Amino acid sequence: MTSDDTARPGRSRSIQTRTALSPEQTEAVLALLAEAARTDGQQAVSEQGRLQLRGGEREGVSHLLLTVDGELVGYAQLEDTDPVEPPAAELVVHPAHRGRGHGRALGAALLAASGKRLRVWAHGGHSAARHLAQVLGLTLFRELRQMRRPLTGLALPDPVLPRGVTVRTFVPGRDDAAWLAVNAAAFAHHPEQGSLTQRDLDDRKAEPWFDPEGFFLAEQEGRIVGFHWTKVHRAEGLGEVYVLGVSPDAQGSGLGKALTTIGLRHLAGQGLPTAMLYVDADNKAAVAVYERLGFATHETDLMYRTET
Repeated sequence: MTSDDTARPGRSRSIQTRTALSPEQTEAVLALLAEAARTDGQQAVSEQGRLQLRGGEREGVSHLLLTVDGELVGYAQLEDTDPVEPPAAELVVHPAHRGRGHGRALGAALLAASGKRLRVWAHGGHSAARHLAQVLGLTLFRELRQMRRPLTGLALPDPVLPRGVTVRTFVPGRDDAAWLAVNAAAFAHHPEQGSLTQRDLDDRKAEPWFDPEGFFLAEQEGRIVGFHWTKVHRAEGLGEVYVLGVSPDAQGSGLGKALTTIGLRHLAGQGLPTAMLYVDADNKAAVAVYERLGFATHETDLMYRTET
């Protein structure tokens, strides 16, 4: 989320809403996101949001394109798929066009489209985003931490698995349905992760980074009871604890810690110098576990919302 001030007079600004983008529009948005990331040092739109740019219409997802004299200078995505929570949004303005009211215009359009029931991510929690949230009348709702730790010289104790639990790697196609089911159970409280569908999983399997050898499944009596899906950001030299989940009936057994160790050892074996993960700040138990494993907060993403 980026902030602006007043629009430049004499130029024509318009905002169009689309349920799907053409290939040309998709590439233009991706180019805008890349330019913003170079300036801001991080992506303004999440991985899920970037995946939803491609592949045609998706239920509950809309794209707002802000143009000035026909040039794309701003983008917002609105996702209305949660049956309880307000629609969630992300937005960005091209760095060369900031300070001209475009962020405020996109924010106002999102408020109108959502019926003034809105949640908005501000990745990195920059001061400009906080100012825009204030202008739009939004209040801080959620804090998502990115934590990191070195992988060089990694010294972790051998993983101790609960009795009867074995670990193997994910088999695409064969394990999809079972993994989606345990993921939904493990993240029933989580508005994004717990709602992943087969299409979402297929999107990720089609990405260049996907490697089933880094996707670990814990089984007990032939049933998946936990998993650690790792991800490699090769260009950045980062290995990610991408998704770590334990079935509700296996929680408290030490399985999560064992799976974390298995994944970190795998990432260290890839020659990566640093590991990262995301965790909600209010999940104090998970934060404490990761801190004991040597992770420390690197940066923070903030979510703002309308008053309910």
